[in-house]
Amino acid sequence: MPKLIDGINDPKELRALPQASLPRVAQEIRELIIDKVSATGGHLAGPLGAVDLVVALHYVFQTPEDQLVWDVGYQAYAHKILTGRRDRFGTLRQWKGISGFPHREESPYDLFTIGHGGTSISTALGLVRARDHQGKRNKVVAVIGDGSLPEGMALEGLNHAGHLKSDLLVILNDNKMAIAPAIGALTHYFTRIITDPLYNRFRREVESVMCRVPRFGFRILRAGKRLEESLKNLLVPGIIFEELGFRYFGPVDGHNLDEMISTLNHLKGLPGPKFLHVRTVKGKGYPPAEQNQWKYHGVTPFDPATGEFLKKPQAEGFTQRFGQAMIGLGRKDPRVVAITAAMPDGTGLVEFSKALPGQFYDVAMCEQHAVAFAAGLARGGMRPVVAIYSTFLQRGYDQVIHDVCIQNLPVVFAMDRAGLVGDDGITHHGLFDLAYLGALPRMTLAAPKDLDELEAMLAFALRHNGPIGLRYPRGGVLRFHPEWAMDLPKEAAPIELGKAEILSQGSDLALVALGSMVYPALEAAKLLEGEGISTTVVNARWAKPMDMALFAGLVKEHRALLVVEEGVVKGGFGASLLAAVEEHRSNGFAVKVMGIPDAFFEHGKREILLAQAGLTPSAMAASAKELLSRSPVYAR
Repeated sequence: MPKLIDGINDPKELRALPQASLPRVAQEIRELIIDKVSATGGHLAGPLGAVDLVVALHYVFQTPEDQLVWDVGYQAYAHKILTGRRDRFGTLRQWKGISGFPHREESPYDLFTIGHGGTSISTALGLVRARDHQGKRNKVVAVIGDGSLPEGMALEGLNHAGHLKSDLLVILNDNKMAIAPAIGALTHYFTRIITDPLYNRFRREVESVMCRVPRFGFRILRAGKRLEESLKNLLVPGIIFEELGFRYFGPVDGHNLDEMISTLNHLKGLPGPKFLHVRTVKGKGYPPAEQNQWKYHGVTPFDPATGEFLKKPQAEGFTQRFGQAMIGLGRKDPRVVAITAAMPDGTGLVEFSKALPGQFYDVAMCEQHAVAFAAGLARGGMRPVVAIYSTFLQRGYDQVIHDVCIQNLPVVFAMDRAGLVGDDGITHHGLFDLAYLGALPRMTLAAPKDLDELEAMLAFALRHNGPIGLRYPRGGVLRFHPEWAMDLPKEAAPIELGKAEILSQGSDLALVALGSMVYPALEAAKLLEGEGISTTVVNARWAKPMDMALFAGLVKEHRALLVVEEGVVKGGFGASLLAAVEEHRSNGFAVKVMGIPDAFFEHGKREILLAQAGLTPSAMAASAKELLSRSPVYAR
């Protein structure tokens, strides 16, 4: 039997189908998601749970004229399939394939390129006001998940939207957070009543008549509104949204397409701010994902028939070592507390939360609060560690300045996913932390070259009396030539504040590498050795403060200096280093910084992206030779 989705290349073709066929469309979309994500990896449970909601939205609203704004966006896989990207869905999150999140350059149906939570209500409200200023009549819908709703930005957007009273529909896709237990026949009956057009027309007419009744009209009207609000308080968990200026509707079953379509059709005709609470099941339609929703939230390739993951267990990486080290440090010192913003698994803190639950805080998707909360803990005598992706710490930047650095508090920022993160792409790369944190007085920044150094740096950080950040990449130590054995010192130099580590001694070129670039730099040195070029390789360790005595000596003792970092060149570690050693340079001494150029990078395997950025051993060796060609040989 031909599949219905094979004939849907545009939502208009979906809307041409009879409503009775939509459950089949939803089932076919789920099958496609399972089939393709099992091969490519990606988010799974969330997108499966949102399929029916996506189908209903595109069936009711005249997209793209009516505008859908997604929050975070991984729940929008079905949206991609219905908006002309079905045939490319197998390229999901692959190099030069489609993004795992909405991307404005992919489709006119994607209003924004997104990957962070809490943004949809604010951006949708901006679209609403732009529409109103231009006298247009299209509808705007913001979809937000229960994990994003506590975000400060989301609540700010709700507050402003309720104040403006513009026509906006906010949909809460609630697949986890129990806002209240108010579900059942009576709730559904009441929701159907208050969304029905006849009821709302009658309500407006009664209000108009009551307002004309002398003396008692307004009193009667207020009493009627209080009655409706009282019923809502008893039956539905919507009072907070009502107080913010929204009319609240729900909860409704997000997998009952007939109910969803009926509700959306009714709400489409209501003016003003509206909030629809939709209950969905994460992983809907795929038993392994329904039964273990967190495990199948984000997946590597798996067997769709059994749900078993195909990839062998990966070797220990930075995230896992961080988590294990935290358990040991937390047991030794009860002042050590770990904080995550809704990412206990991604930051390696799941086992810590089980081993030391009294020293663990998950503050939900609220990065600003996480940082300020850590400041309060530190001021009270604790030793907080904020475990956070580099890209998400950007969201708490003001708190890093105002609440941590100005106060000079001992807060440790464990910045996972620093550098190019791979398949999650443009919104998730952690490329800016060295630049945005390096500018802050009192901030200390370190980057370990390997897992052992991370563990030693973490122990040091918890003894440090001031703000300190540790940045480390996704996965483990990256080796472009795993078969090459590196001649490293038998014992690593102890961790000392601002002291770098010399890994090999040469005479022609000084190659200073930070963190994740140290092992690729060693490989580059081996390539250069084969061409007769003697290279000193330095593990910088510290981006701030830097080992200025060592670096000044390198400038005096070599013909050229090459600095390599997995961060933006503008304002990064290398720029600071070159500025600091400028006075020590002699005529003809060549210098260069290799890092991430002034551009945003899309998704793809990390090795591919590093090659695109020119951060490979062969590219380093080529840059080194070009530098030396510009630097005359001189007597030492």
